[in-house]
Amino acid sequence: MDFFAQQARVRTSSRRLVALFVLAVIAIVVAIDAVVWLALGHRPVDGEPVASNLPLLFATSLIVLVGIGLSSLFRIMSLSGGGKSVAESVGAVSVPPDTSDPALRRLRNVIEEVAIAAGVPVPDIYLMADEPGINAFAAGYSASDAAVCVTQGCLDHLSRDELQGVIAHEFSHVLNGDMRLNIRLMGLLFGILVLAIVGSRVIWFGGGRSSRRDGGGGQVWMIGLALIVVGYIGYFFARLIQAAVARSRESLADASAVQFTRQSDGIANALKKIAILSEGSQLQVANKQEVAHMLFGEAGSFNALFATHPPLLERIRALQPGFREEDLAQFAASLQRGAESPPIAPPADKPRSPLGVPGMNLPPVLPAVLASVGTEGVKSQLNSPRPRSGSARAAAVRQAIPATLTAAVQQPESALFVMLALALSLEAQLKPAQRRIVADAFGDEVQRAVQAQAVALAALPPMARLPLVSLAFPALKQLPEGRQQTLLRALDDLVRVDGRVDLNEYCLARLLRIQLQEARQPRRAPVDGRKRLPACRDSVILVCAIVASAGCSDEASARRAWLLAMQQAFPGEAIEWSPPPAVWQAPFERALDDLDGLSPVAKELVIQSLLRAVHADAQVSVEEAELLRVICASLHCPIPPTSA
Repeated sequence: MDFFAQQARVRTSSRRLVALFVLAVIAIVVAIDAVVWLALGHRPVDGEPVASNLPLLFATSLIVLVGIGLSSLFRIMSLSGGGKSVAESVGAVSVPPDTSDPALRRLRNVIEEVAIAAGVPVPDIYLMADEPGINAFAAGYSASDAAVCVTQGCLDHLSRDELQGVIAHEFSHVLNGDMRLNIRLMGLLFGILVLAIVGSRVIWFGGGRSSRRDGGGGQVWMIGLALIVVGYIGYFFARLIQAAVARSRESLADASAVQFTRQSDGIANALKKIAILSEGSQLQVANKQEVAHMLFGEAGSFNALFATHPPLLERIRALQPGFREEDLAQFAASLQRGAESPPIAPPADKPRSPLGVPGMNLPPVLPAVLASVGTEGVKSQLNSPRPRSGSARAAAVRQAIPATLTAAVQQPESALFVMLALALSLEAQLKPAQRRIVADAFGDEVQRAVQAQAVALAALPPMARLPLVSLAFPALKQLPEGRQQTLLRALDDLVRVDGRVDLNEYCLARLLRIQLQEARQPRRAPVDGRKRLPACRDSVILVCAIVASAGCSDEASARRAWLLAMQQAFPGEAIEWSPPPAVWQAPFERALDDLDGLSPVAKELVIQSLLRAVHADAQVSVEEAELLRVICASLHCPIPPTSA
């Protein structure tokens, strides 16, 4: 998945969005001004010449512009809660973490595994229980406030591999920075479409008897009719904006899903089922067009002009070259014969049982003309395999977490206990001081609960420490803000209790601080920077030196690893090695904040340089993997593939 190139494409899409929105607003203003001029402004008033009515047109234009702007701002502010707000706006309900429903449990397992693989917190999970079509979306301002929502059709018709492909597709939107753009697009669309709503109200009420009695019926009818026309103009432009912004990103999201799962059959078969099911991917919710650009498939019937996704056949062919339209009939027949794995699978610890797939009806012939946007990019990404998928590694890590800990991190208070227990030192002489820190912050009862969780953590593999934080994040977000702040302060105190900062303890505290802060204020989450790499030269040097030192047992090896990183970041430059300072945490955090302002392309160079340092000794330690996870979270990048 070319995350950095996709971020650059998102920025281009943003500029195109602004241009299209400006054109739409200009068209609307011109249309309304023309009608107002014909209805009211072309005749002299009180004997004055026509020019004296120009202020009327100016006032009309100002009212329209202010109305659109305020409507857009209102809609964006109404979604300030991030992904949760978007999911609830379409009637979705939250999936509880302790659900006993096999299908919902499978959904949670898949989403948690993909989140661990991507190095992001587990998002809020929502279900559109009344939607029989196969569809899904991810929404939010950042990974820390994301929500992933699926329809009941996904649970009813998709196998685990197919569901994993759909979820991986949605996670690519989380990682590629699409979600913030999608929420802003919702606001802009509302600002345009609100005029259509106003127009319908004016023509409905303005043409009433009272208007005809007072003699102004003709003018009111003209203005009302014009507002209806303008409403359609706004609708037309709004749908074009959706299509232009969304289509170019969907093919790359399909390819990204394949790179997550390392198999194309899952997502390809999900698309085939959309093609053959009578429900397809259609949504029944009234405001489906508002979220159409976010969805896995089309929200309504296919229309080439307003389509927010490439045609299904094109998407399938990009994933499975050589696939033909007539193969859909064979695929449908194989499902009806039960030749395919059952669409609904119980959790891995329970036996599978066959289940039929209802409602199989072949749709009309798919469009013969296929759009070419993104196909070559998809194929090029599919031809770069990795030996083992991130989702497979994540599944292994998740299964290594004891069930007692998995259950504990599903509730806010017990998740807090686990996070504090993770920060406790194994050194006996430090335990009394750490117990006092916890007791002073939360009380003796919490201190005893933390000690109990520390015993359970003894069975936790080191590689699962930070993935456990990802699993705990949805519960930690539910803590009151004051309790979250107390937790972060207590973690800092626990980390520094012995006068030095252990790398594992630091990673825990830093990761939680970043994610909780962004979750509290989602709209303030950082956006893509514009700085070039030379502008952050000192920060790159320091971060690479810290990573090199963390993975090497002696200074000579660290210097060699650091030099490899410098050759990647600043080829041809002679840079003198300087070991990291003894008190490195504050400079390190300032450097990470500096690097977060880099452009996506420059961030890619930083990550490549860090990988050169990490792989200098041909092995990746748990400490290096955790440090990479924290750096990527600080830079708002996905975790690069490693062998850890």
